[in-house]
Amino acid sequence: MINNDRIVPITRIDLLSLIGTVLGLNGTSYTVLESLDVEGDFDLTGSGAAGNKLCAQPVKTLNFHTGVTSGTVYFVAAHDFEGITYHEGPATFNTSNIDNEDVVGDAATLYKAALSSGTITLTAVTPVPAA
Repeated sequence: MINNDRIVPITRIDLLSLIGTVLGLNGTSYTVLESLDVEGDFDLTGSGAAGNKLCAQPVKTLNFHTGVTSGTVYFVAAHDFEGITYHEGPATFNTSNIDNEDVVGDAATLYKAALSSGTITLTAVTPVPAA
């Protein structure tokens, strides 16, 4: 329903489903990546290119598992976000972008982690005010 200010409030969809809708409208195909547990621990498994993934809930940990050579994961960080790993060890981040320490665990800011050639390019998709 449109209110007096002609604003259509978001009332029937959650944030991650809305992000999925926007990805679809943008022509980005993706599959939903389910958590290993209720805490928000995710493993991107498989071999070769993993394609685009959208995490089904806020992420505590995200591991690009052995065998995955490339892939993009869209996620929001949980309040207790611990970070992204690569092959169950420390991840190498593109130094032109952000890394684990820059991620704000607010369960609202959208991030994109793109793996290519063993390096993760981590970007904040949601505009983040400069510090």
